[in-house]
Parts: sequence; structure tokens; C-alpha cells
Amino acid sequence: MRAIVIREPGGPEVLSLQEVPDLHPPFGHVRVAVRHAGVNRADLLQRMGVYPAPPGVPPNIPGLEYSGVIDALGEGVTRFQIGDRVLGLLGGGAYAEQVVAHEGEVARLPEAIDDLTAGAVPEAFVTAYDALVTRAGLATGEAVVVHAGGSGVGTAAIQIAKALGCFVIATSRTEDKLARCKELGADVTIAVKGASFADAVRAATSGRGADVIVELVGGAYVAEDVSAVATRGRIIVVGLTAGTRSEVDLGALLRRRATITGTVLRSRPLAEKLLAAEALERNVLPLVASGRARPVIDRVLPLAEAAAAHVHVASNASFGKVLLAVSA
Repeated sequence: MRAIVIREPGGPEVLSLQEVPDLHPPFGHVRVAVRHAGVNRADLLQRMGVYPAPPGVPPNIPGLEYSGVIDALGEGVTRFQIGDRVLGLLGGGAYAEQVVAHEGEVARLPEAIDDLTAGAVPEAFVTAYDALVTRAGLATGEAVVVHAGGSGVGTAAIQIAKALGCFVIATSRTEDKLARCKELGADVTIAVKGASFADAVRAATSGRGADVIVELVGGAYVAEDVSAVATRGRIIVVGLTAGTRSEVDLGALLRRRATITGTVLRSRPLAEKLLAAEALERNVLPLVASGRARPVIDRVLPLAEAAAAHVHVASNASFGKVLLAVSA
């Protein structure tokens, strides 16, 4: 099969399209002929050598999500048949014509969702749902702040929160992305300069602050989140593009009885990954199939142009997901 291989840690130029051995599914696993693979910032970090793949995952083939068709079954598989359309998350290896996954980590694709749309669902929507619902316990009518509203996870979080009947505030550094966040359902948008947004959040919520903040930027944003969060509010830290450190006013955190929770999907044990796949199939895909939420695709590039895809994602110019077309 063909796959994108990281020859050595470095820039986009170290990504090379190569022939590698075919995969064979072990007991309880399926093999998927990949049609689309999503490009995520974690892939860029892995390429640079600062975010290695977890044990048991190909160390030199990036890619955390895929959509495709099952073309081989390991012994003991009961949930799927050859020819089933599926999608899912992986610890890595999705920039390839084949992936192998435990059958419990794979979600069945509804007929109403086409193959291209499916490629933009797994990472963005599972991450957003996990942050909003599983970690934050989001309730109807609550006020939600979604930072980096134009990112893949940001666009998904806006739509999931709106589908749950919440008041949504989206932030971004660029006005054109904020206009598109409005189109996705954001009630209020805030253009962030520096890392200042708490006053605007409080103004938009009649002084209460946000019940839930989906933190996709990190760095100095986290300190400002503490000023923007409501009493008993929940800050869920998902992304760290602005850095891994922040000086937080713990006194304000205590007075508001707020919580800060960190979360990551990639390194979770299998049991938790199975639960995430179940949430994808049971709770997320019906929203997409019904049209209540729609994945936002910035662009689709051929697998051979993975380096160009990395350059585009790193530029912060994308709105929504960047996908690689792997096979027809």
C-alpha cells in the first residue's frame, strides 16, 4: 500500500509518499481501505518529533482519523462485514491506503453521510462532543465560549452546543472567520487581540460569564478564561497552540468554584476509546445525518500533497478541516 512516511523529524519536506507493507487485521480487528484522512495539528507535532505516537502505533506514519470501507476482517469480528462504510479515530497511521482498528473503535457510517463529509467528522466532532458533554456536562440553556472558532474542533463545538440549545460565543483573531462562525450558529463573536476577551464575554452574558469554555488555544488564554468563567463554570483545555504555560489567578478560580480540566483523546486506554467511538456512532453521527450539524471542509488535497496540507494548516489560514484524498 501507499503511505506518507516521516523520514526524519523536521519540516513538511520530510513527508514522503512510499510503498509500505499491506496490513493484516488480528483477532477482533478490521482493515479499512481509507478514502479520506484528516490533517490535524498533532500530525504536525509528530512530524517535528515533539509528539511521538503511542505504543503499538506506526511511529512514522501520521494521521489520527479516517473514513473508508472495510475490506478485510480479523477472526472474531461480529459487528461488521466487508464493504461496510465506516469512520473512526486512531493513535496514528491514517495517512495510508489501509488502517487496522479494533472493531469497537470503528463507527458505522449512515447512508445519509457521504464519504467526503465523513472524513471531516471523527477528530473534530468527537473532541468537541467529549469536551462539551462528557467532560463539561453541558446543559441546555448554558452559555458556551468556543475559542478558535474557525478550527475543525471549533466549528464542530459551535454546532454541537447550538444543537443542545445553548448560547454560543465564538472567538477568533480574524473577522472573516468570525463571520463564518456566525453562519454556523454562534450567537456572539469576539475578535481577540492579545489574550483579552473576558470583558466581552461578561458583557455578552449580562455579567454572569460563561458556564463552559472550550479552550483550544492555551497559553495566556487560560488565565483570561478564569476571568471569563461563571460561578461553577467549567474550563476544558483541549489545545495548546499558544503555549503550555499560563499564570492563573487561583483566588478567582476558588471564588467562582470553577474547574479547569485537561483532556486528550490520542493516549487514552482502549476502554475509553471504545466509549468515544460509541458516542460518535450514537450521539454525533445522527446530528450530522439529520443536517443539524455539518462538518466544515476547508480543502481536500491528494495524499501525495500531504506536505502542502501541513503548510496550510500551520499557516492558520484554514477554516474547518483539511483532508487528504487517499483513494476513490
